[in-house]
Amino acid sequence: MRTGLNTFLLFAVMLMTTACQTVQTTQPGVVGVTRQQRIMGSLENESQQMNKESALAYTTTLQSAAKKGELNPDKAQTERVRAIANKLIPHVVVFRPEAKNWAWEVNVLASKDVNAWCMPGGKIAVFTGLIETLRVTDDELAAVMGHEISHALREHALERQPRVMAAQVGGVLLSVGSAALGFELPPELAQSASMAAIALPNSREQESEADRMGLELAARAGYDPSGAVTLWQKMAKLGGNAPPKILSSHPPSEERQADLKATVPLVMPLYEKARGR
Repeated sequence: MRTGLNTFLLFAVMLMTTACQTVQTTQPGVVGVTRQQRIMGSLENESQQMNKESALAYTTTLQSAAKKGELNPDKAQTERVRAIANKLIPHVVVFRPEAKNWAWEVNVLASKDVNAWCMPGGKIAVFTGLIETLRVTDDELAAVMGHEISHALREHALERQPRVMAAQVGGVLLSVGSAALGFELPPELAQSASMAAIALPNSREQESEADRMGLELAARAGYDPSGAVTLWQKMAKLGGNAPPKILSSHPPSEERQADLKATVPLVMPLYEKARGR
């Protein structure tokens, strides 16, 4: 049993090591995001597969929301969100030219959650809780949408795949190890490692990249990049015993706000140009 376990562990480690490639998913832009990333498999193939899976998950989410009467409940609110997205999306070519041709979709979901996300391939959802609880301005909404779009552009979900696989391997090893010791691990416990891995938050480095790229997208689209600073200041006030979900993966730390403030001057000329000043 021990020999088999060691062989499996060695194989899993070798697979994760050899399958990864170093890639540059995006161009640097004015904000200078140049970090190379480790992606499992071919970037083009894996990206296409991830986009297909995201599209399916997005459709399922929309269908579920529609049945509950939670899909785009306010026409004016939906039009506002889509109008901002339509100004942001053309500028993705600065970072990733082919992303302009993604099958972009933008919808609003009725929920008290203060949240928004963009799945790989350009599937965007903004929650009414974000809009109404924070009373966001267009500049602030552009900042958070630009941030989420940037996660998709940088393929941060793909970059997390080795961590997901490591967690899945850990779950298997936990099951095998328990069997070797003479007891059976409850299925729900064995599965929890894999399920938790799928929802792994972005790293601080990934969040910083999305912050900076999101500022540039907003500025190029004619939205004041300072809106990102006021947005996260509002976020910081929503802490307490039950902070919104978005804060678990997007912590509004003082360091983060300082980084945003330092980046604003880099993209302000783009904003002024877009506004014709």
